[in-house]
Amino acid sequence: MKYLSFLLIILTAAIATGCDDSFDNTLSTAEVIVDIEFNSADEIDSSRIYGGKLTFRNISNGVASVFTPDEEISLLPGLYDLDYSADYLLPNGAMAQLRARKQSITIATGRNNISLTPYRNITSDDLVISEIFFTGTLRTSGNQYYGDQYIKLYNNTDHVVYADGLTLFESKFLTTQKLVFSPDIMSEAMTVDALYTIPGSGNEHPVNPGEYLILADTGIDHRAINPNSFDLSHADFEWYDVSSVPSTMDIDSPLVENLDKWYCYTNSVFLLHNRGFKAYGIARIPVDKDEYLRDFYYTYDYELVTAAGSFPMSQSAYRLPNDWIVDVVNCSVQSDYQWTLCTPALDMGWTHCGTIDGDKTRYFHAVRRKMIGLTADGNPILQDTNNSTLDFNPMTIPSEIESQQSAVDADGRPASTLTWDGVTSK
Repeated sequence: MKYLSFLLIILTAAIATGCDDSFDNTLSTAEVIVDIEFNSADEIDSSRIYGGKLTFRNISNGVASVFTPDEEISLLPGLYDLDYSADYLLPNGAMAQLRARKQSITIATGRNNISLTPYRNITSDDLVISEIFFTGTLRTSGNQYYGDQYIKLYNNTDHVVYADGLTLFESKFLTTQKLVFSPDIMSEAMTVDALYTIPGSGNEHPVNPGEYLILADTGIDHRAINPNSFDLSHADFEWYDVSSVPSTMDIDSPLVENLDKWYCYTNSVFLLHNRGFKAYGIARIPVDKDEYLRDFYYTYDYELVTAAGSFPMSQSAYRLPNDWIVDVVNCSVQSDYQWTLCTPALDMGWTHCGTIDGDKTRYFHAVRRKMIGLTADGNPILQDTNNSTLDFNPMTIPSEIESQQSAVDADGRPASTLTWDGVTSK
């Protein structure tokens, strides 16, 4: 691919030079020059690239500035995330998308050099994550209730997909705490700390076009414990943990089949991060459980930065090759977001419930994938561009709360609307 270079110039008044000791040399409005070099794998043909968009998002204030590669770009110095996308014409005439991402770029004085490597959009002919309900509900006392968390999967294709062997996973890292870790395997794999697999021999769990699967924390009618919750006894599967912590025991519902637990970091019970600081995904792992647990454990080093100083640290976790991953959804909040936890080919955005850490308004809310139309059979067509910022409606009423008209707040006020995706009314 051809190299493209252009200048990012701050349009400010010229700063006079001199020997005045009172001159403020912070250079917050000084001109900056940034050279951007586009590199790509051999399979990308630059003559097939059309359009293009560069989005610089200021991490400090969330302000996004959008440019085309052909126009002059002006930005204030600061810390930025940079996203690039363009249309790419495939040999068969279909249009795919190129994307690239750089996180936490410091645009400062002097010459700045940024190298971007675009990836072709990975398309899936499998199930997708349509909804994540990680916030939980509240009891009438106002206390948190977690057992009703769930994730919904959806068949967005035009054919039957068998869910047998599909693995639900959680990221090891947080989107709110950026680590410089070594070896940095993100271009090849994700680092994960929980894996639960749908059992089956390959053709036991068909999912028809337009059908959903519910993976629940606990597949019971939660209203018996928390009147403000809802019924999950109809879930398709639940993740169940044999806890070694007597004070924290799991409930094994007799009504819902258990996922096959491959690994989880905790000795008690696994819960989705109820503020949404993790990434969640599904994968098709082509090796058996024993081989995976034996061969895909790795150790990484990183620096722990605290008020007392920086300390070298080492941890271990499982790596999940990107080629095995079907879908990923990064979650975070604007006040604390620092990075996404996978290659931009899998997800170059993030979605949320609430806007700050510990947001009290996040309960009774979920993130739900946007509907962009209906098939001739009346099935939703869900948006899937591998950008969770664009693909998901954040802070929506969960579909199970809508369909059951259960509580939407601690006072027990029932849901009164029914939507396809948390926004579009049925």
